[in-house]
Amino acid sequence: MPGEPGAFATCNNIQIWYRDEGPQTGEPILLIMGLGSQLIAWPQDFVDDLTGRGYRVIRFDNRDSGLSEKIEPAAGAIETDPTINAAYQLTDMAADSVGLLDHLGIDRAHIVGASMGGMIAQTLAIHHPERVRTLCSIMSTTGAPFVGLPTLEAAAAVLAGTPAEREAAIAHIANVTRIIGSRTLEAEEREARLAGATAAYDRMFYPAGTKRQFGAITAAPNRTAALGEFAKLGIPVLVVHGGEDSLINVSGGRATHNAVPGSELVVLDTMGHDLPASLRPQVLDAIDANAKKALVSA
Repeated sequence: MPGEPGAFATCNNIQIWYRDEGPQTGEPILLIMGLGSQLIAWPQDFVDDLTGRGYRVIRFDNRDSGLSEKIEPAAGAIETDPTINAAYQLTDMAADSVGLLDHLGIDRAHIVGASMGGMIAQTLAIHHPERVRTLCSIMSTTGAPFVGLPTLEAAAAVLAGTPAEREAAIAHIANVTRIIGSRTLEAEEREARLAGATAAYDRMFYPAGTKRQFGAITAAPNRTAALGEFAKLGIPVLVVHGGEDSLINVSGGRATHNAVPGSELVVLDTMGHDLPASLRPQVLDAIDANAKKALVSA
């Protein structure tokens, strides 16, 4: 058993590592993180704020990341390019999330996803709407062409291979977070970015999984029409995006908002593809307000 709080759950026939924090009687919030990121990418103070508001917060490592099961090819098999032949789909990753809710005996939860996690959250809402109390998509997009596109610098940084050696890898990861993160808040976030890169490397360094997750993103269909159908259910939807996001342009957030009539859009001008400490209160307040809409509509 890993030397940290948490446990394994069998979800969708694979092992998922998760943490379950806050009052067990609180309304559950499921946090889904993005490409190549681990559950620790949700800052502890972010989680603590939500539990302090009375929520039961569940976060987990997606398949192929952190301590969760790695989807490696069978012995002797040659793994093809996942951007051409995806090892799995976003629907599979959404089913992992539903499996975790099943394991915990949770019928419906507030679903909050960031980046690829937002894509998974949208996919969960489309295919399993009965499990969604509210939906929040952060710094994500619909999969529609020509929206949410990265800058050339951001794309190059994310697609560049990460060195295997510890210090070089940590420096690389920290530099990627600098490039895609808030520019305005770079100075105040510098120390946290380095600490986050160090923690991520030391907890689990597994770049092969990131490549397979990227394959699932590229294989995913345009979710615009399906999100429009989901909107007809009247489930509260919040879209949060940063005006300085260079990895998924703010047009991706606007497209998500436009795909879901009645949704709320919050654009934070100085936020990049990150959750800067000074902006977290605004994000948390928006999530809390969206969650409370479910009580009004119930």
